[in-house]
Amino acid sequence: MANKPKFNFESEPQVTIDDVDDNDEDRIAASFAGRTLFITGGTGFLGKVLVEKLLRSCGQLKKIYLLIRPKKGKNPQERIKHIFSNVLFDMVKQQRGEAQILSLVQAIEGDVLLPSLGISEENLHKLREEVSIVYHCAATIRFDEPLRKAVFMNTRGTHYMLKVAATIKHLDLIAYVSTAYCHLHIKTLYEKPYDPPANPHHVMQACEWLSDDEVCTIEKKILGDIPNTYAYTKSLAEALVVEKFNELPAVILRPSIVIPIWKEPLPGWTDNINGPTGLLIGAGKGVIRTMYCNSSGYGDFLPVDIAVNGMLVASWRFLTATDRSKVNRVAHMTSSNDIKVSWNEIIECGRWVIENKIPLNGVAWYPGGSMKSNYYLHVVCMVLFHWIPALFVDALLILLRYPPVLCRVQKRISNGFQVFEYYANNIWNFDNTEVVNIRTLMNKKERLTYVIEKIDVDLIDYFTQCILCARRLILKESDDTIPAARRHMKIMWCLDKLVKGLWIALFGYLLYRYVFAGYFTNIATLAQPLETF
Repeated sequence: MANKPKFNFESEPQVTIDDVDDNDEDRIAASFAGRTLFITGGTGFLGKVLVEKLLRSCGQLKKIYLLIRPKKGKNPQERIKHIFSNVLFDMVKQQRGEAQILSLVQAIEGDVLLPSLGISEENLHKLREEVSIVYHCAATIRFDEPLRKAVFMNTRGTHYMLKVAATIKHLDLIAYVSTAYCHLHIKTLYEKPYDPPANPHHVMQACEWLSDDEVCTIEKKILGDIPNTYAYTKSLAEALVVEKFNELPAVILRPSIVIPIWKEPLPGWTDNINGPTGLLIGAGKGVIRTMYCNSSGYGDFLPVDIAVNGMLVASWRFLTATDRSKVNRVAHMTSSNDIKVSWNEIIECGRWVIENKIPLNGVAWYPGGSMKSNYYLHVVCMVLFHWIPALFVDALLILLRYPPVLCRVQKRISNGFQVFEYYANNIWNFDNTEVVNIRTLMNKKERLTYVIEKIDVDLIDYFTQCILCARRLILKESDDTIPAARRHMKIMWCLDKLVKGLWIALFGYLLYRYVFAGYFTNIATLAQPLETF
């Protein structure tokens, strides 16, 4: 088993409950008191955490309207009840009661793909009269989304949102949740607007005129050097928001790569396998054994609870500014200026946790492999350690009359690698001066409630919680199976060492048989005349 990795990070002194002055006021919560909010994307990963934080820490708000479309036979209000059944909301339900929570959150049926967001006139009237704060979080985050669909969702959806916001009578803030990775041609990104890669109105019109197949045909030409439709359409959407800076109280919030919760309300919580979580699950199951990656490089990762804290703090700064024209309209929720964690550190830490603390059930092989800085070596390893074993196992499954599995899994992994490799082999720096300056304005109570400073993170503990939650919530593996999984992991470790030993022995035998044996035979043959002489 691998040795436990060690990490040393500098961190700022953390505020504790004992440090808080009883006279300190939570001015951030006060800025939301009595207000009605409208949130799109509230059913997504970031959106759920935003709603939970508002309900738990900003308890005096009046109401939250969530834009929700019917799905899988459930109407929007039924979907809200289903969302609140998630363990993420257990803490706030214990504090305030489920009935009160459900009375504060109301579904607005609609769809960002439709004009006026597909909202009925009756509900539009509610929004116009009651809402004062809007968070537009709705987006498709699939990097391989067809361009036309991504434009309609991310760009045109934002256009529709801005048109609805313009009709709200008492609007004090509309926050567009973008991404720090939307202007990829710029290696150091500052908290300011940037020119879009194209005119967003022209792109929307073209996608409306052309069919899916026609847009797909010219997609690469439209994207140019931009590697995916997500970054392209989010940068176009930012441009639409910037156009309205003089007309609407709009701000752009750019979180980086949001990862599972660090601390509150449930450490390690996630509802998807995007980002490092997916890599760790794949490696932990033994199906990812090579990655094309600059191992010493790093991505900008931020736990989703810290990202949401940053969003609320930036909103408070804008809402309470005496002269909003002097407030920066763009804020970054990023971490790499405070803590840099390399790809190698992430993988080594996650691997150690899976091997020694929280193994997964039914691993295909003992976790192993490495990162490759040479693309061609990576491709060779993909064939040898991903595809050949997958074909072999699937062939056995077919012979045993079971459906094949691993080839389909490897295809998904390969598609994911195409996106991952671009980010893993490039490094961006994100200036976060705005949020750093806001830290100095916060009192100790606010710093404790809305943590946005450099955190004292224990990576081993953090990844333990991440893998434990992924095991429970995504893989649906009970904690009762962990002892059996540990025994299985030990068996796979022994089997892995045995197979490697056999391969080394076979290689040594073949090397001796076909290289050295012939060499020694030739030496012996040459030596015979000398012995006779």
